[in-house]
Amino acid sequence: MFNLKKFVYLALKEDTGKKDYTSWAIIEKNKLSDAVLLVKEECILAGLQVFYDIFKILDPNCIIELYYTDGQYCKGNKQIAAKVTTNTRILLQAERLVLNILQRMSAIATKTSKYVEAVKDTKAKILDTRKTTPLFRYFEKLAVTIGGGYNHRYGLYDMILIKDNHISCAGSIEIAMKKALDYINRKKLNIPIEIEARSLNDVETIIKIGGVNRIMLDNFSVEDTKKAVDLINGKYEVESSGGINLNNVRHYAMCGVDYISVGDLTHTIKAIDISLKVIN
Repeated sequence: MFNLKKFVYLALKEDTGKKDYTSWAIIEKNKLSDAVLLVKEECILAGLQVFYDIFKILDPNCIIELYYTDGQYCKGNKQIAAKVTTNTRILLQAERLVLNILQRMSAIATKTSKYVEAVKDTKAKILDTRKTTPLFRYFEKLAVTIGGGYNHRYGLYDMILIKDNHISCAGSIEIAMKKALDYINRKKLNIPIEIEARSLNDVETIIKIGGVNRIMLDNFSVEDTKKAVDLINGKYEVESSGGINLNNVRHYAMCGVDYISVGDLTHTIKAIDISLKVIN
């Protein structure tokens, strides 16, 4: 379970080391300051509740006003998204941390919303992947949901997902699937099983063995995706993955898949330009 308070103190320890000497040298201990959060470019905002929670962790007596909510569109142009009044030293220490989170989360939510919009009149749901920044997964996956997408699996522990390397190490699809099913039964685990297919022949093999919840069509062409969906014929959930971007995501969605997982949501991100400006 993610612990925000622990994360905040570890992150600040990484940044301040022994002490924030600049702030301690220049700023009086008990000084208070007001600062506003300026959004400088168009985006879907994400991370405002985290911004609020972090400042409340560091200064329970701080005063915070949020003028937008997570998931709300902002046109940029230095729109004020929030205002905080807190101890000045705390403000300056937390500035980079909250901005790093807000900038990246807003970028992910904005990109996700574009994918969701592209498939909005189909049944396909946009999923994230585990292609996340180490120790930052909580924020990145939260941003995906704020942008209208869904979380695939949070980690290696909440689903059995048999991918190509698992199959290669096991020896075959048949061996990997049978071992997974046996393990689930022996350990009495209540978690889903998904398996990756790399060809239409793989799809036929998986259907023949059965027992899984979802079949992932990995790096299938649009044409083969449609053939695979017809083969599966509603017996299992179908997920498309691999090589999917904003230019082709709709084509895959139109094949009738249930899910489309997109690593691009989190691993290729340009931060949104957001700043925290002291005004008093």
